[in-house]
Amino acid sequence: MNRKSGAARSLSAQGFTEKQGQYLAFIYTYAHMFRRPPAEADMQRHFQVSPPSVHQMIVTLERNALISRQPGIARSIQILVPPEDLPILNWLGINQSEPL
Repeated sequence: MNRKSGAARSLSAQGFTEKQGQYLAFIYTYAHMFRRPPAEADMQRHFQVSPPSVHQMIVTLERNALISRQPGIARSIQILVPPEDLPILNWLGINQSEPL
């Protein structure tokens, strides 16, 4: 079995991969915290990936009808997945087994 057909690429019951779910959860959480959708640069910082990686994920999410955007308008991402179907966002650098 190659890496792309492993668990990370399998679709959840909601129709998105684990990584796509994390991007959706980040977009949702960011929008509620800051009252506006994130810029691609915000996602790049959070996920610690390159600008092309973030852009490709946004294009993929839009192509799969998980988000919508308005062309030419910054921060226009809207999530098309019901909030109750989103996974819990994994914050980078947080070890959930350690006490606060």
